[in-house]
Amino acid sequence: MRKSLITAVVTASLFTLAACGNEDDTGTAGGHNEADVTFAQEMIPHHQQAIEMADLAESRAESQEVKDLATDIEAAQGPEIETMTGWLESWGEDVPDDGMSGMDHGDMSSDDMGGMMTEDEMADLETAAGAEFDQMFLAMMIEHHEGAIEMAKTEQSEGEFPEAVDMAKEIETTQAEEIQTMQNLLKP
Repeated sequence: MRKSLITAVVTASLFTLAACGNEDDTGTAGGHNEADVTFAQEMIPHHQQAIEMADLAESRAESQEVKDLATDIEAAQGPEIETMTGWLESWGEDVPDDGMSGMDHGDMSSDDMGGMMTEDEMADLETAAGAEFDQMFLAMMIEHHEGAIEMAKTEQSEGEFPEAVDMAKEIETTQAEEIQTMQNLLKP
């Protein structure tokens, strides 16, 4: 009798530990709210557009500093897209479609997410080259980053998923630093 009681206690303990372990392994088992979902669903296409803009710099920018900045933007935002996509999938939420070309996202306009470029602005950037591209890219990316920082601030104040709040803090810090760099590059 005593042996079966010990076996039952050990078995129950193992199930409890396994359940806790699974929750810790995913890092996304609950603990999120609508602000977290909105943050990820809006930041993914926002980041995708920034990457699309940064991709253009490789062949169109004149300044090496602009090219380097574009590389840094892609390196930071690509992995963040993957992380946010994983969160949304684990939460059973819709993941925004990949690709920002033409802003074909239903009724989404640049007003829905701060700093998003319109189709016309993206077309203008795509046709620019050299110093003209550099100036246009920097001005547009500053506006784009300012929008991302506002979204990140909203997540920090309204979100509850710790990893999303941490990412929002990182986005705010990194993009504020990049804005300063871009403003310095814009100075004559």
